[in-house]
Amino acid sequence: MDTDVLSAPYVLEYTYQRSTGPVIGRFLTALRDARLEGVRTSAGKVLVPPLEYDPETGEATGDPVEVGQSGTVTTWSWVHAPRRFHPLDRPFAWALVKLDGADTAMLHAVDAGTPTVMATGMRVTARWRAERTGSIRDLECFVPAGGASR
Repeated sequence: MDTDVLSAPYVLEYTYQRSTGPVIGRFLTALRDARLEGVRTSAGKVLVPPLEYDPETGEATGDPVEVGQSGTVTTWSWVHAPRRFHPLDRPFAWALVKLDGADTAMLHAVDAGTPTVMATGMRVTARWRAERTGSIRDLECFVPAGGASR
């Protein structure tokens, strides 16, 4: 049996930067301003988060549309032990939230405190960071409507 192992150092890098473009750039700017925006398709659907092209037709999407700060949880999964880069440092839910005025749901964290509070169909509202920079993390999380956890 041959015990010699051939090895070579290798570093995987992505040495480029991607611009956000006009659609995502506008979405991130709205987040910085504590607003939630989507885009309207030619069929009148509102996509949140916005996409440059309609996934059903491939056509370019149209005008930006401001949507509500609250929405409905369409599905969720509980995180008992958050990891290093998760948005919260305590147990939380990942949820798809269909915002008022949107036809699609966006994935984000819900700070519910305990999984017994979470339910499909529950209403949630946005909680914003005090200092915002134009990042998805500007939307700190969603919280149950009618009472914020923590």
